[in-house]
Amino acid sequence: MLTGFLYLLTVVIWGTTWIAIKLQLGDVAIEASIIYRFSLAAVVMFCLLQLFNKRQALTTQDHLYCLLQGSCLFCVNFYCFYLATGYVSSGLISVVFSLATVLNALNNWLWFSKKPNIRVICGAILGLLGISMLFWPELQQQTDLWQVLPGIALAVAGTYCFSLGNMLSIRHQQRGLRPPTTNAWGMLYGVGILLIISLISNVEFTINHDVTYLAALLYLAIPGTVIGFTAYLMLVGRIGPDSAAYATVLFPVVALSISSVYEGYIWSPMSIGGLLLVISGNIIIFSKLKPPAFSFARMFNLSK
Repeated sequence: MLTGFLYLLTVVIWGTTWIAIKLQLGDVAIEASIIYRFSLAAVVMFCLLQLFNKRQALTTQDHLYCLLQGSCLFCVNFYCFYLATGYVSSGLISVVFSLATVLNALNNWLWFSKKPNIRVICGAILGLLGISMLFWPELQQQTDLWQVLPGIALAVAGTYCFSLGNMLSIRHQQRGLRPPTTNAWGMLYGVGILLIISLISNVEFTINHDVTYLAALLYLAIPGTVIGFTAYLMLVGRIGPDSAAYATVLFPVVALSISSVYEGYIWSPMSIGGLLLVISGNIIIFSKLKPPAFSFARMFNLSK
């Protein structure tokens, strides 16, 4: 029950964060908005850990791995994805990001000698085909190969960084370190790295006091980051990175579903077929999982 709940929570939260990201675009530099998001999330995480007395002690080596995780999950990957939007459409980026399932399976094999599950690979391929069909109109607009190659390369780099962050989280959890503690430090280190990049790039740090921008910032920082990343990385530890990463295939479907209500997105036979393929891939991947009983306390790692 808990595994299913974590999976659903990840898909719903990350499937709705695109609205908040879109609301943040405008006057404030992208780098600044990312820094604000993860700075606030880190503060909230450390406060919660202190409140529940759950912050775990880390060794110097653990901190170094948290630094790597922070650079992968809370810095470089987001930076790459935002830069990629200057070259390619969001639809193509979503398709590339869906490769996280395959990359996680391969990295899990390279890092931990766990051979890819054929069921997961087949489900991931179906999901990738489904996502491609969902975003086919956008993909058709990418006509100039040399123009889109930099964007594709950036999206692949961001996806691979995301996958590496998953592997580092597995390393932490195998050593008894829970995601809230490692995420908090990872966010802090990720903010520091992006801050250095921003200062070198002469990014102007401004703040938009509009209620819409601030509300979007709060949503991205707390549900989108504190809850979303914690739930996802707990899922990685419970069912493996390859199965957990299928959430990256499903949350664009959630985004399109919301878009059909608020932005008039029209479901064509092609997109409906893509949705069915995504659902089929999900069924193939999770048909044999038997998740343990639900526990709200364990969800937030409030019990040992």
